Amino acid sequence: MKQSWILVLSAALAAPAAWAQAPQPNPAEAKKTFVADLVGRMTLEEKIGQLRLISIGPDMPIAQLADEITAGHVGGTFNSVNRPDNRRLQDAAMKTRLKIPMFFAYDVIHGHRTTFPIGLGLASTWDMASVERMARTAAREAAADSIDMTFAPMVDISRDPRWGRTSEGFGEDPYLVSQIARATVQGFQGPQRPLAADRIMASVKHFALYGAVEGGRDYNAVDMSPMRMYQDYLPPYKAAIDAGAGGVMVALNSINGVPATSNTWLMQDLLRRDWGFKGVTVSDHGAIVELTRHGVARDEREAAKLAIRAGIDMSMADSVYWKELPGLVRSGEVPMQQIDNAVTEVLGAKYDMGLFKNPYLRIGAAKDDPADLKADSRLDRPAAREVARQSLVLLENRNGTLPLSRKASIALVGPLADAPIDMLGSWSAAGYDKLAVTLRAGLNAAIGQGGRVTYARGANITGDEAIVKYLNFLNWDAPEVTQDPRTPAEMIQEAVRVAQQSDVIVAAVGEARGMSHESSSRTSLDLPQSQRDLITALKATGKPLVLVLMNGRPLALQREQKEADAILETWYAGTEGGNAISDVLFGDYNPSGKLPISFPRSVGQIPTYYNHARLGRPFTEGKPGNYTSQYFEEVTGPLYPFGYGLSYTDFALSDVVLSSPTMERGGQIEAAVTVRNTGRRAGETVVQLYIQDVAASVVRPVKELKGFRKLMLQPGEERVLRFPITEEQLKFFNARLEHVAEPGRFNVQIGLDSQAVREQGFELR
Repeated sequence: MKQSWILVLSAALAAPAAWAQAPQPNPAEAKKTFVADLVGRMTLEEKIGQLRLISIGPDMPIAQLADEITAGHVGGTFNSVNRPDNRRLQDAAMKTRLKIPMFFAYDVIHGHRTTFPIGLGLASTWDMASVERMARTAAREAAADSIDMTFAPMVDISRDPRWGRTSEGFGEDPYLVSQIARATVQGFQGPQRPLAADRIMASVKHFALYGAVEGGRDYNAVDMSPMRMYQDYLPPYKAAIDAGAGGVMVALNSINGVPATSNTWLMQDLLRRDWGFKGVTVSDHGAIVELTRHGVARDEREAAKLAIRAGIDMSMADSVYWKELPGLVRSGEVPMQQIDNAVTEVLGAKYDMGLFKNPYLRIGAAKDDPADLKADSRLDRPAAREVARQSLVLLENRNGTLPLSRKASIALVGPLADAPIDMLGSWSAAGYDKLAVTLRAGLNAAIGQGGRVTYARGANITGDEAIVKYLNFLNWDAPEVTQDPRTPAEMIQEAVRVAQQSDVIVAAVGEARGMSHESSSRTSLDLPQSQRDLITALKATGKPLVLVLMNGRPLALQREQKEADAILETWYAGTEGGNAISDVLFGDYNPSGKLPISFPRSVGQIPTYYNHARLGRPFTEGKPGNYTSQYFEEVTGPLYPFGYGLSYTDFALSDVVLSSPTMERGGQIEAAVTVRNTGRRAGETVVQLYIQDVAASVVRPVKELKGFRKLMLQPGEERVLRFPITEEQLKFFNARLEHVAEPGRFNVQIGLDSQAVREQGFELR
């Protein structure tokens, strides 16, 4: 029976149509048998060729890449996002001896053709259905462009906003990020295996701990206790893997002195053995050769040996495996079994993508290729607009400044008011900036007949030409940051004149998207001085001032908080950003976003995160600060806490009611709270459940998010929310890395952010 099935599987290589007609055995066994048979028929060179992941570019034009594929030297590519090119490359793969198909990968992070809000914006929705909707839409669009795999979700916990890649992730909290990781993987992949034609494989990144690089400086080292790893930083990766992510991208950083790319404990003991991961692992860009720069490999030969031994299946964008592995195997320094293990995972991923069944599954026929890759008709604008509206966080709204009247005369100023490429944010995949709706376009489309929008740039993003040069160097296609040649004084003078002739000022300020990107770490969290000067001048007009922030990290806003009458955090809101922001500014949508990351008062407060460890000398607000843990120059604590976000209505919470004052081992209790809309408008809010372990064998956080519920209430409406609490939610990793719940008292806190909470306690027996 086994031999006959192998013959059927082998025939499928030469004639994929035979696959559909063959009797189907157990799916897992079928995959295992198919892959093992194929590996057994491969030469060493064919195996090593499958371990190479190459990008089309100046160093590898498509004609050369096609030749490399035909020669069996490449297993997959990335950054090719059109069907004719990928069809040509797949045709080359079908000329090889075994006709092993290629797969095509791309960084589809927060949308593909349709750009959704960046990661921090998606996290601000606290809405898993919306997150999954983004991933589902992105998968459909990417698959239509012949993409099989995405290097996402990016689930690195980030507690230092100086790190430029904070923008890609989902914030500071392991529970929230884990929930988003699951939703994203489900949206990309769906339930079917092999994947459906309109789904793509998720490759979670950056494994591991990349968000904890020292000083928030990209590519830096990570030094962290195992207990903190397991408790705070590892859960989101595991959540993505438990949700079925088919791939893992390995981080560029070292962990406690060992680079992730050569870290056998990380890749073998933790990922494969403890977590049971059975997918493909991919190095980050050039990471294997970088082992020599880390100083753990003498040369590229040793780098290849360390990486394959650790369990790095595919080498991205370097030739180290291809050059060095054949000699290492023939010398006996690398056992053939290590090569076979890697090839098995690569072929297994291709099997799960459905490519052995049909190598052209997502490429399709030439007659069906889109006439215009960038056509507006290829976008899902309703989805982008709806998710973007949910992502906006109202930080300030003094005296009911917002929502604006459509009859008002509005002065729209700021360097980001009419910046389509910045609206898309970093890692915007195949998003096309000319299809993005800017704030200027959104306001003009939404203003009533009695209203008026008058625009003035007011300032450049920055007056520092060295920063402009750096940001434009990062962009490979064309300069993204353009400078108005006028003097700062001239631009401010124009903005002030426009403001004086208007009823209200809307100032779009923040960061160019390249300032919140890979390799764009900052030493300051302040707005650039050019924009701060503009805001001060606008404030002096006496007109109501609304700041619309566009940024990919928390900013230090103490000065702006005092000057502005309203502040709306919009992150980078995506293709429909201008319309979504206008919906909120005019009150067509009541803002419901909540911060997934704390905003420090200044860069000197970093790290500022809500679930910090309890201290022996904690600072207590309202009490003398001497000999307590504080910064004496400014107020202790965040400017805006985790979970914070205002609405155009008001909500009130009752006291917390527990179903029992005790919980038995293996049991559960219920925490109930009544939520009431006490305002005049319908609105959504996010009710958040936190738990504090009062006394444990190790120092525990002051509180931890353990649940949340988003709900819509009409004016005057109230609803009772019930949160089940189980022993599992009380568990933590102790000093011996045992996952335990210890008996004792626990405080249950429920609130609309991490600080303003109602509390009740119970005992775990």
